This record gives sequence, C-alpha cells and structure tokens, in this order.
Amino acid sequence: MAKKAAKPKPKTKGTKKTAEAAKAGVFKRQWVRLRYWWRRVLMWAVSLFIFSILIFIVINPPFTWTMVGEKRRLGQVDYQWVPLEQIAPVMRRSVVAAEDANFCLHWGFDVEAIRDAIAEGAGRGASTISQQTVKNVYFWQGRSWPRKALETLMTPLVEMTWSKRRILEVYLNVAEFDEGVFGVEAAARHYFGVGPEDLTPVQAARLAAVLPNPKERSASKPSASLRRRSSAILDGAATIRGESRAACFAD
Repeated sequence: MAKKAAKPKPKTKGTKKTAEAAKAGVFKRQWVRLRYWWRRVLMWAVSLFIFSILIFIVINPPFTWTMVGEKRRLGQVDYQWVPLEQIAPVMRRSVVAAEDANFCLHWGFDVEAIRDAIAEGAGRGASTISQQTVKNVYFWQGRSWPRKALETLMTPLVEMTWSKRRILEVYLNVAEFDEGVFGVEAAARHYFGVGPEDLTPVQAARLAAVLPNPKERSASKPSASLRRRSSAILDGAATIRGESRAACFAD
C-alpha cells in the first residue's frame, strides 16, 4: 500500500522573521550604497563649483553662454580679450559710474541700491557689476528665479576669491555692447575704430550707456536719451576719479 505524500509543514514564525530580516538587510545595503553615491555626487558638485570660481582667477573665460547663443543665431561673434591695463582708465570709471557707483565699497550686493529699487518698484534693477559678471560668465540671460538664486549664492564667493580689478576686467571683456559684439576691445573698434586704450571720455561714456540694452542702443549713433545718459555718466566718471569709489581698480 502506497504511502501518503507528506503534508508541507506550515512556516514557522522563525522563518518569517528570517525572511523579513533578509529583506531589511537588502534595503539597508541599498540605502547605504545610495547614500554613498549621493555623497560622492555632492562632493564632486561642490568641488566643480569651487573649481569653476578659482580657475577664472588666472584663466580668462574663453566664452559665455550668451556668446554661444549669439553665435548660433548670427553665425559669428566679435570677441577679443584685453587686459585691464590696456583699457583706458576713463572707460573703467565710466562703466562703474553707469552700472555700479559703489562697486569698490560693497561685497557683491549694494544694499542701499536694493532698498531704493524696492521702494521705486520692479521697473528698476539693482544688480551690481559683480552680480552681472557672475551672470554673464556662468549663467544665462533673462529673468529666472533659479538663475537668480544661483547668482546670489555665487556672487559672494566670487567677491571673496577674485579681486575687484579682476571682476571689472572680466566684466568689461564679456559684456555685450551690440549684437554679437562682446567686450570693450571689440566694441571700441566696432563703434569708433580705436583700441580700448585710446577711448575718449565721451566715447567711454557712450559705450557704458549702451550696456543696459545693447541690442537697441548705439554708441556711434546715439539717440537723444542716450546722449543725456552719456552726459550723466561723463559727470559721474569725473566725480569718482580720485575717490574711494575708484580706488579698487585705479592704476
């Protein structure tokens, strides 16, 4: 007579606990591995972030994202780097007078200008030359809260590691002065047929005057409003000469 098949033994509590422990062990190992890789990614991101700031202390930015975009749109751009020593002092004073009169006195943000901008409404900007340099070198144009947040985070670090002369030098070399015309060297030759070292006070003031809206303003064919702005910049540049507001970039 055939033996009856043995019935499977029911799982014991110990077996269930072992299975649950195994699952917990797998989950723990996966979590530890994930945390390990997140730490590595974060470490590399911070290292790259710091490196991108330090590298431009000694290396001139070869391009900006705005240049890349304009080259795609126009086919080519005019960009030639020139050392700060080869830029007329009046051009340096003019751009500071036009864009950031307290450039030598703040740490990246002009608190007084920000308060004035808030009081006057959203129509007025309060970005310093330091902020504009960070935006031009590292980020994209246009209004964007993510970009503004990154710019706000990066500006104090650039202020701590770059000299004021370096910030102004980079700004003057990467700012757009006309469609596809980047930097004061290209702008001086484009508008006036001279090198940046030979700019006159009037020419320097007109170049500085086009910066807020270079695609719709012309330094060589100034409108009445641009002439008025140039005149104010001319006076401002003369006023800050020899003052503490020009001490950080003066020769």
